[in-house]
Amino acid sequence: MILLEKYLSIFFLATVKFMFTPFLGPAENLSFIETYILCVSGGIVSAGIFYFLSDYFMHNSRVKQLKKNQSQIDKGEKIKLKKKFTKKNRIIVKTKMTIGQVGLSLWAPFFLSVPIGTIIVAKFFRKKRGTFILICVGMLLNAFIMTSLAYLLLE
Repeated sequence: MILLEKYLSIFFLATVKFMFTPFLGPAENLSFIETYILCVSGGIVSAGIFYFLSDYFMHNSRVKQLKKNQSQIDKGEKIKLKKKFTKKNRIIVKTKMTIGQVGLSLWAPFFLSVPIGTIIVAKFFRKKRGTFILICVGMLLNAFIMTSLAYLLLE
């Protein structure tokens, strides 16, 4: 595999599933710093896209749901209402209240995935200052930890 292909594969994998990407570095015979920079840059690019376009994604989701409901009304079908207090929603709210802006910004994109975690953080903390900076700090920190772990275990 050409070096550019190795770089691009790690970069683009980091845009989606950031947690496991550093383990490709040793497998592709890349240096620690190459792997770290590629993971961080892929994660931050993806976080930026999804953080700043989160309003667009949430708006489109809401419009799609409204169209679906209107289609059911037009057909004379009964609209199935979603539960507001599901177990999943309770867990999300409890997590938000427990770890707050800092914890969610640092860890949600890491544990979930960069797109989903970033959208969740933006939904809860978009109006608070420094949220995107915290996401970027989380990317730097988590990439360092995981890249170090990958090189300790696989090299």
